[in-house]
Amino acid sequence: MGLTERKQKEKAIRKNDIIEAAERVFFLKGYSASTMDDVAKEAEFSKRTVYAYFESKEQLYFEIMIRGWKLLNTMLDDELSIPIEGNAIHRLRQTGMTLFKFSQLQQNYFKAIVEYETSEEDFEKGINNQSKEECYAEGEKTFRHLMTILQEGLVEGSIRKDLDLINTALILWASAIGVFNVAKKKANYIKHYHHRNSEELIEEAFELLLTSIEVKEVKEK
Repeated sequence: MGLTERKQKEKAIRKNDIIEAAERVFFLKGYSASTMDDVAKEAEFSKRTVYAYFESKEQLYFEIMIRGWKLLNTMLDDELSIPIEGNAIHRLRQTGMTLFKFSQLQQNYFKAIVEYETSEEDFEKGINNQSKEECYAEGEKTFRHLMTILQEGLVEGSIRKDLDLINTALILWASAIGVFNVAKKKANYIKHYHHRNSEELIEEAFELLLTSIEVKEVKEK
């Protein structure tokens, strides 16, 4: 291995170490309460070194979301590779269950994504363009997954033809994120005041959403 290659490898390792440290800090303390000093201390680097690799705390947050999106998209790709009986509605239901599985298995990454999706902050400043574009590209992969299933449903006749598919995909995603967020944060309230299980609430929410977009069978009189 040449000197240049060795330096590039060391740089990649150091960058990864900083992201790993940021994950531990953000996941433990919460993003808002964390600082670059905390990250530097956890990574055992000087703050100057951390800033040499990352322009801001916001950029590190995006790097963490990239990891989360990639894990989710891997799960969705695995889902697509398995033949599923039924129409697009069945495949959308399976996608919802995969998203739920991701929220259970990768709670910290899911939280990072959800908090960004529901935040009023736009994070326009202090974000490296490469980090931003990669994060958005991974998010669009999830969106395209929904669009593909909806388009298949339109062709096979299981999805209503009057729907704007882009709007439908956006609404399905936003609704799912909202339900997950409420079900998780208000689980105790839902259980004690409404005597409902959060998981059952999520399943019913999916059914309501899917019922609103599927073509109803016309029964012969």
